[in-house]
Amino acid sequence: MITFESLGLSEPILRAVKAEGYDTPTPIQAKGIAPVLEGKDVLGCAQTGTGKTAAFLLPMMHRLSKNPQGRRRPIRALVLSPTRELAAQIGESFERYAKFLPLQHTVIYGGVKQGSQVSALRKGVDVLVATPGRLLDLHGQGFIALEQCEFFVLDEADRMLDMGFIHDIRRLLKVLPKQKQNLLFSATMPKSIVQLASTFLHQPIEVSVSPQSSTVEAIEQQVMYVAQPDKKKLLAHILYELKCPTSIVFTRTKHGANRVVQYLEKGDIRAAAIHGNKSQNARLRALNQFKAGKISVLVATDIASRGIDIETVSHVFNFDIPHESESYVHRIGRTGRAGASGKAIAFCNEEETADLWAIERLIKQEIPQVLEHPWHHYPAFEKMIICRNEGIKKAQKKSQKGKKPNYRRRRRRNR
Repeated sequence: MITFESLGLSEPILRAVKAEGYDTPTPIQAKGIAPVLEGKDVLGCAQTGTGKTAAFLLPMMHRLSKNPQGRRRPIRALVLSPTRELAAQIGESFERYAKFLPLQHTVIYGGVKQGSQVSALRKGVDVLVATPGRLLDLHGQGFIALEQCEFFVLDEADRMLDMGFIHDIRRLLKVLPKQKQNLLFSATMPKSIVQLASTFLHQPIEVSVSPQSSTVEAIEQQVMYVAQPDKKKLLAHILYELKCPTSIVFTRTKHGANRVVQYLEKGDIRAAAIHGNKSQNARLRALNQFKAGKISVLVATDIASRGIDIETVSHVFNFDIPHESESYVHRIGRTGRAGASGKAIAFCNEEETADLWAIERLIKQEIPQVLEHPWHHYPAFEKMIICRNEGIKKAQKKSQKGKKPNYRRRRRRNR
């Protein structure tokens, strides 16, 4: 059995890991830590919530601590994150894992004043965790020097590209030194990520522990067919009936998230919204209230589908079916964490049936249907049946293509 001790991590890191209650590494940690310790570039693919953060932080801290820089502390490691929430969470993880090490870090992101961040940078840090915009901004102002950076970590790379940060990443790669260890971690591995990886990873070790289509077995999935105007009513009904202790509701738009919160609050359900239009302070306040149990429902856009590690989420609601099938997997991954069970309920209207069918093809299973509820929408249900049948027929035709013998050619040859 692989243990943290057998991976060769230093005693202070092992002590910190043990203090956190971790006994054995997760699959991505077991496969990813060793090549990082050996100084190799790594291309890692694993779903959110599988321990990717520790997979790159622990070996990176081990190597940095073996060569301390004293008081001067130039930036020796850069971790790039797509969202403020994920950046803050990586910073919290670093603080826990490095509490017995002489390493300093800071986290910088946009949406807040830069004063305190600049002060932290001036004191000197070994590890910088940042979002692309604020990083390039402060670098342009002369507050960040990356000439001595030894490690570059690109976390949640697929989400980074989805959010349009590809140009920022390319600008950053020109600033970073060529001689460094590069680590890229992503929940999915589309061609765009492979192409990006090829531009800066040198003979990387590929580490993959789960396919992008897999879903957590502990999660009970359901779909309910409902007209769009009735979705808010159905959501409130379920929250009352099931007495859900902690729920995350995913909407497609920011305004949609706000409208859902307003409706729930009218029904005395404590809720808060988190999305890109909210200030950083408002987003952190909502998250802290949710973690503390002061509100029971967090309504979010996909900005919260990754990087928010809350082990106590009992229910996830796909208020709107996502256009990107992979987003569904990441959304429902917010529940069923740390070995706990969880429930994921999707609301599907008549226009969303094609997206639902795409999700079922991705996860290779039919999501159980709940037809007995007050707002069951028969047209959506009927359209989904047609969609499934047509999809199955197309799949069967595709699989049979090329298998039938070409009798015409045979006859011509015989002639």
